[in-house]
Amino acid sequence: MFRNLSDKLQNVFKEITRRGKLSEADVDTALREVRLALLEADVNFTVVKEFLGRVRARAIGAEVSRALNPGQQVIKIVHEELTATLGEPGKLNLAGQPPRVIMLVGLQGAGKTTMAAKLARWLRSQGHKPLLVAADPYRPAAAEQLKTLGAQVDVPVFTGSEAPPELCFNAVRHAESIGYSVVILDTAGRLQIDAAMMAEVAAIKERCAPGEALLVADAMTGQEAVRIADGFNKQVGLTGLILTKVDGDARGGAAISMRAVTGVPIKFLGTSEKIDGLEVFSPERLSGRILGMGDILGLIEKAESAFDARQAQKSVERLQSGEFTLEDFRDQMRQVKKMGPLGQMLDMIPGAGKLAAQVNPQDLDRSMGRVEAIINSMTPYERRNPQELNASRKRRVAGGSGTSVQEINQLIKQFRDMQKMLKQLGKTKGRGMPDLFRNMR
Repeated sequence: MFRNLSDKLQNVFKEITRRGKLSEADVDTALREVRLALLEADVNFTVVKEFLGRVRARAIGAEVSRALNPGQQVIKIVHEELTATLGEPGKLNLAGQPPRVIMLVGLQGAGKTTMAAKLARWLRSQGHKPLLVAADPYRPAAAEQLKTLGAQVDVPVFTGSEAPPELCFNAVRHAESIGYSVVILDTAGRLQIDAAMMAEVAAIKERCAPGEALLVADAMTGQEAVRIADGFNKQVGLTGLILTKVDGDARGGAAISMRAVTGVPIKFLGTSEKIDGLEVFSPERLSGRILGMGDILGLIEKAESAFDARQAQKSVERLQSGEFTLEDFRDQMRQVKKMGPLGQMLDMIPGAGKLAAQVNPQDLDRSMGRVEAIINSMTPYERRNPQELNASRKRRVAGGSGTSVQEINQLIKQFRDMQKMLKQLGKTKGRGMPDLFRNMR
């Protein structure tokens, strides 16, 4: 996410942090490069102009000239102003008497139906009892798709043959009688904004009085997404935005421009195709990722949601006692995979953006899959005693996992090196941690 923009901005900042003092000309040169990077990332021209104007006013002022490290102070200013451009985080309005109604609108292909299920899953995790409503009678199999997704997240789906405004109204009454706390209306999309679409959405809004009218927009469409948001906001009135497919948006300009152009807050980001690929929008943390500062809080939240606390504690105890086996290694790898694509996690680690750019995330995920296949093809005895793997056993494991004996030898060697380092850590109480990271790399 934002890989190209992030790389270019980091190169600019690397130059200015090398200088002991920054002249006005130095600042202007750096900001010229920042301007080009933002425009190439498809950020709205007016947004770029206003953003750089605020940065320059502060960068040539006293707070930089008096700083011990002027370059770092400029980076801090850029971070603060980028955060301000992204806007305050918009929280869902779930106040009032239940059921609270959330209406999702947008064009076809933005991922609206999938987002409805992701949002229902997130609401369930927050203690709510959501109901999904299939209000798109025009797209073939739209209701069936929502039913399938609803079954995956264990959330019921309300369907019917009535016109969408009447269907949504009946769904809200049904939710009230059953005791659902939130109703999510998955309204129909169109290939483009048209009068019929807006009239239908307006009728649903009038009948159901939603507390939230959220536009689901495809971040990969760049400035077109900004224009779509502006059009929906003027004709229907939006309370928030959800950007989907941000994991595939190398440029990222739509996310930076949307709040500034439309005045509507971004509330969620769709970070992957998986049903758990939903992230509450945080401008400060997103700004940190764009500037290569990482997002440690986001990484911790992913870990907390993915890891089983008891299993993690058990693994720690086995690590400390030096009894770490290939089974433990496989279990920990599965927990890591639950956190999402490895490329995204590398982007969230401060300073690891360059490493993420050097490796193919798909290759990383594929390699983990091959390692897991190798371990699964072993017997329980072999996983606990890999030293017993002779040539015959290795050939059997290679045949069962679709890999080679060479890959098995490589895995065993790396695992033995890791075991040695973990035992050393136990003896030195963590003083060998740098060596462990060098070895793992």
